[in-house]
Parts: sequence; C-alpha cells; structure tokens
Amino acid sequence: MEDRVKVALIYDFDGTLAPGNMQEYDFIPAVGKSSAEFWEESNIIARSQDADPVLTYMAKTIEYARRNGMSLKREAFRASGRKIRFYDGVREWFGRINSYGAERGIEVQHYINSSGIKEIIEGTEIAHEFKNIYASSFLYDENGAAYWPAVGVNYTNKTQFIYKINKGVESVSDTKLVNRYLEEEKRPVQFKHMIFIGDGTTDIPCMRLVKSQGGHSIAVYDPSDKASFETMRILIDEGRATYVCEANYTEGSEIDDLVKTIIDKIYIDNKIKLMAEKLRVSNKCE
Repeated sequence: MEDRVKVALIYDFDGTLAPGNMQEYDFIPAVGKSSAEFWEESNIIARSQDADPVLTYMAKTIEYARRNGMSLKREAFRASGRKIRFYDGVREWFGRINSYGAERGIEVQHYINSSGIKEIIEGTEIAHEFKNIYASSFLYDENGAAYWPAVGVNYTNKTQFIYKINKGVESVSDTKLVNRYLEEEKRPVQFKHMIFIGDGTTDIPCMRLVKSQGGHSIAVYDPSDKASFETMRILIDEGRATYVCEANYTEGSEIDDLVKTIIDKIYIDNKIKLMAEKLRVSNKCE
C-alpha cells in the first residue's frame, strides 16, 4: 500500500523494558561482584583515565570473564540474555501494538537503542520483535571469543541511530547513506512518526531530538520505585520528554493507552494530509 505509514517505537533497554541493568541478572554475580562494586570499579577507571564509561565497563566485562574462566563467546552472552525478566506486559506488548497499528493501515516497527550489550539482548525472548537492535557490541577473534569493543553506545552517540532509523540505514558501520540528502517526507520513517521510550538521563539527547523534530518522547519509571517518578517528572518540567508513564506495558495501562492514542493521531494526521492532497489535485483539474 503506497500510503502506508511506518511508525517507529524506539526503546532503551535497561530500566525501560527490564528492571535494572542486564549485566546484573547473571554476569556480575557470576564474577563474584556486587552490582555496586562492578559499576564503581568501572567508573573509577573512566574518571581516572578520562575514558568513556561505556567502553570501560565493556573492558571490565572482558577482564572479569577471563579472570574467572568464563566464556566470552557470543552464545555465552546470549545465554545470559535468557535470564532477563521484563516489566509486566512486555511480552504481549509488541503483538498488541502491531495489531492496533495494522487496523489503521499503519506498520509499527520496533527498535532497540541501548548502551547495553547487543549480544545479551539478542538472547532475550523478545529479541525477534525488533527490526534492528542498536547497542554496544564486541569484536570476536578467530576462536569466536570477544576481545575488544566493536561499538560503544553512550548517551550522545545514541542519537546517530535515530537518524539511521529515519533514513532506513541498518548498518552501524555505514557513514555514507546516513549522511545523504533526502527530503523528510521521502524518508522511510519520518521523525514525526517516531516514539522514543527511555528511563533516564542517558536517554535525554534522544528524547530531545525526537521531540524537537515533531515526534513523541516517553519517560518511564519503575512502578516499584516511586523516587524514579520524580526523576522522570523533571524531564517533563525541563521540556526534555513529552510524557511520563509507569513501565507497565499491560493492556489498558498508561503507556498502552498513550501509544495507541499517538498512533490514532498519526493516522488522523495522515488521513487529513491525503484528503488535502486529493482536494488540491481536484481543484487543479477544474
């Protein structure tokens, strides 16, 4: 269908779809560290050497795995992903929202944009729901073991993946197609048809970008941690995000109603646009 609209739902992962950080479910306990110890040791290196915290935590991941005789193969990371639990309703969310969009002639596409480990996310039971997973990842040697960061996704370079989605560029390594000129109306996923969902300060640049370009930014908070609501509410007060909701994805929840309403708005806006174009053509023919 030529006039079929594509809507992109773009999610952070940690704290957005799943409570906590993905390394805390399996990897960190396996190396004999508490979560506080692991992240503090990683952050000390970042501060002392003025390094990117994402790259230092990836380096510590490799170091601790080697020290404890743990596998660094891709499948080991994916096995860790199978241990992750999700917020209520996440498993059923994608099919329900896809169906809601399809009923209105809208194709809903889901993306991950995360500083977490791509290989771990690939092992989760919801990995197949995403058109693409943009996240930090490793390089692998001839034996299939991770030995160096391939991609480190921090709070600022997360925005590059918003542009890749906008222009339909799947490859992380591409630097040409993403920079080519293409009128916004001809781009695969227009900014105004994007919904970004995140949970913290690392998501602010993406939230602000999507919001400023006419899309929608949703800040979510852990329902069991009311203090996190105040943190997310500040994003609204500062104009960073458009809405704040519980990270509860069950049918009839705040975010369920909100996303469906945004899809309704996109449907109506597109319908008005098509009617206006039809009237212009009709008037020209008279």
